[in-house]
Amino acid sequence: MSPPPDTPPDPSDPRLELALRASNEGIWDWWTDRQEIYYSRRILEFLECGDRRPPNIFLPPHQSIHPDDQESFAARLRGALSQGGPEILGVDCRVRTGSGEWTWLRIRGTVVRDRRGEARRIAGSMIDISRRKKAEAQIEEERHLLRELIDHVPVQIYFKDVDSRFVLVNGKMAEWNGLGDPSEVVGKHDRDFFAAEHWEDAEADEKAIMQNGEPITGKLEHELREDGTETWVLTSKFPWYGKKGNLRGTFGVSSDVTKLVLVERQTAALARELAERNQAYEEEVHLAREIQQAFARPDVPDISGGGLSLNFASRYLPISGLAGDFFEIVPLGPDRVGLLVCDVMGHGVRSALVVSMLRGLMEKERRNAADPSKFLTGLNRGLSAIFERAGITMFATAYYAVIDLGAGELRCACAGHPCAILVGDKGITNISREKKERGPGLGLMADARFPSVTETIRKGQRLLLFTDGIIEAEDETGQAFMEHRLAEAAMETRDVSLEESLNHIVHTVLSHAEENRFDDDVCLLAAEFVPAPVVAAKV
Repeated sequence: MSPPPDTPPDPSDPRLELALRASNEGIWDWWTDRQEIYYSRRILEFLECGDRRPPNIFLPPHQSIHPDDQESFAARLRGALSQGGPEILGVDCRVRTGSGEWTWLRIRGTVVRDRRGEARRIAGSMIDISRRKKAEAQIEEERHLLRELIDHVPVQIYFKDVDSRFVLVNGKMAEWNGLGDPSEVVGKHDRDFFAAEHWEDAEADEKAIMQNGEPITGKLEHELREDGTETWVLTSKFPWYGKKGNLRGTFGVSSDVTKLVLVERQTAALARELAERNQAYEEEVHLAREIQQAFARPDVPDISGGGLSLNFASRYLPISGLAGDFFEIVPLGPDRVGLLVCDVMGHGVRSALVVSMLRGLMEKERRNAADPSKFLTGLNRGLSAIFERAGITMFATAYYAVIDLGAGELRCACAGHPCAILVGDKGITNISREKKERGPGLGLMADARFPSVTETIRKGQRLLLFTDGIIEAEDETGQAFMEHRLAEAAMETRDVSLEESLNHIVHTVLSHAEENRFDDDVCLLAAEFVPAPVVAAKV
């Protein structure tokens, strides 16, 4: 005989057990007139009860519920228990586990009532949502950090819809338009701030950009307001596309050049200064576009010395158009070269901006590029100063190696990054593996130290530098690929070409990864020590 339709599912039903195992959920069953409650094995694992009797979290005073969640939890429960209340109990809250830690649980239940509408029984499911809550908190923090960075940039940043109405602006843009808060600009049009002479021209530019998809960069705009106030800005505007490629409108950046233009009217010398600033700004715009191209085509120098020469191979696999991983090959002479692999915290616009900062700092520290310790120290001090001025907390990990064929040495320094792998006929060497051989991430502490490690190089060896996206790729069980598997894959292919070896490594990691894809940006940079080609003597 079938159970009545309001009876909760039987926990012993094998089909239910299979479904719950697949969804990682557990079930619970509570008769409201009893102290005891039934928890399935999965819920006991969530609560870390072991062999102890688990608490009934639905009984007041709800001491197992986090203090910040007790009020909402109790209110939802009272509603479900009230006569004629809702048929479904649903609440997300933090619950104290047997180890004393807090874990987020999504709790759902069906209320069974008698004919008077009194709640007799509630049964349902629970699932651990701690990772999701942590990810949501991290995304919210990243949005806050990005907003902080945008509002501290000394230029006007804005997004407009297809009707040229503002969708998002930074604090500088709100201030430029005489408003105190960026939200006051949203929904407005340039006509709300400027005379027709300016806003009609600006709107025409934006329509042209949306029609042909071509940006307008470095345009000097004369802004005229209704009260007669005149300003000049240097503006670049671009088409704005959504994630699915649909046209959303335009976005742009403008910098105030009013003083320069006014002085330019008086002296030709300051007119040249304005042109130089214009050129510098265009170069910055060009650099921003280069960041989105992921630095996938490095210049490979010819390096030889000590009877050896170098072969290089690389792979760069960003998961989005704006990535935080990059690598650089730094020529230091005919027999020396520097290899840098870097991973900036997070993804998207924020990380891409930091990448551009690091590339600028690299040029500044070029004089120290032969010394890994000094090179990373310089990058760290520069990045720490930028973050301190912007009032944000970020960091980047990096690994820098200098190959000196003349001296037969490999000198390396590490800034919180996965250690490099040296593959040879004697096996695998993990460089900078010990804690004392490693420094912290770049941008965290201005006075951090980055010890240098030296290894002797031999013919036939291969050096592999990489970012954590390759070793943190997880299978469907959440197991990461890890460094030891990467070392094994590199060792397995030491007898094939360097290009084939990297192809094999990427294929091996993708075969391990869930859905055969990476969840983080991936950088691989490899160098092989091969015999230098023999140059025939002239007769």
